[in-house]
Amino acid sequence: PRRDRGRTQANREDGVGRRTMAALLAAIVAALLVATGCGSDRDALTLYSGRTENLIGPLLERFSEETGIPIDVRYGDTADLALLIDEEGDRTPADVYWSQSPGATAYLAERGRLAPLPRTLLDLVDPRFEDPDGRWVGVSGRQRVLVYNRDLVEPGELPATVDELTGPRYRGRVALAPTNGSFQDFVTAMRQIEGEEAAAAWLRGMAANGARTYANNNAIVEAVSRGEVPMGLVNHYYNHRFLAEDPGLPSRNHRFAAGDVGGLVIPSAMSIIEGTDKREEAERLIAFMLSQEAQRYFARETFEYPLARGVEASRGVPPLTTLRPPEERPGALSDIEGTARLIAESGLN
Repeated sequence: PRRDRGRTQANREDGVGRRTMAALLAAIVAALLVATGCGSDRDALTLYSGRTENLIGPLLERFSEETGIPIDVRYGDTADLALLIDEEGDRTPADVYWSQSPGATAYLAERGRLAPLPRTLLDLVDPRFEDPDGRWVGVSGRQRVLVYNRDLVEPGELPATVDELTGPRYRGRVALAPTNGSFQDFVTAMRQIEGEEAAAAWLRGMAANGARTYANNNAIVEAVSRGEVPMGLVNHYYNHRFLAEDPGLPSRNHRFAAGDVGGLVIPSAMSIIEGTDKREEAERLIAFMLSQEAQRYFARETFEYPLARGVEASRGVPPLTTLRPPEERPGALSDIEGTARLIAESGLN
């Protein structure tokens, strides 16, 4: 048997020397997680979450109220937590891993750290939002978009493809979050779809074009809204949340042309850690997050795409069925270390 607010997420390390880096991250993240505070109930279901407390905390509280199952949550950076679970191995206290993006989950699946999920859970979502081997399932979805300030950007200036952003028209006008998990999944998808050299060339082109870098998506939307930078690459739901709080903001979402890698749809993924002695409770937690109640919460409160069948997106958010993302399966995004190296080598920081 085994058993251990905010908007800003910690930066992740570049992937040089996996064992050394993982050991270092284990120490850093363990200290960080102790600092963020977790319960010490050894009977609790232990969740490692790359999703922040302000996004999922209310749902976890609701689950515990309904089921009587206590949850010991460890919040941290998605990639850092994946590396920590891998380093902890069979000694990990984690029962469930909730990733902000699928790349880190696929990384753990490749290393045999995740248990197969029952078909009853997998069948609740479209097959494109689950692991082909059934080791994780998408819970909510986000599309990559270009958020822009309509007071600073004319409609004719908006690019059709993400590749256009390396051109002279956009010099010093685009914001990126290189350490963000969703940005890194986008880069990994570009590596898979367009090739390693094309992805490296795009990153170098953005660095040479004076791309502005920020800690996360929230920081980019804030900067665009106040006119600090005209546009930036983010997930769609961030700007919807800002506009819900202040409809007068000038920020708007622009979607890239159908099939462009810039329009990647990224699921947040949940999985069960191999070897957990709380398998039943873990399955109940994932089932709750795919329930109509939780899926409506994602649609109405966070403006993400509900991925369980039968729940529609929030008003004002384009329906998931109308999106035309590139043909890419999230399970192919596992090389998070290779992508981190590529980003570091590009000069973006």
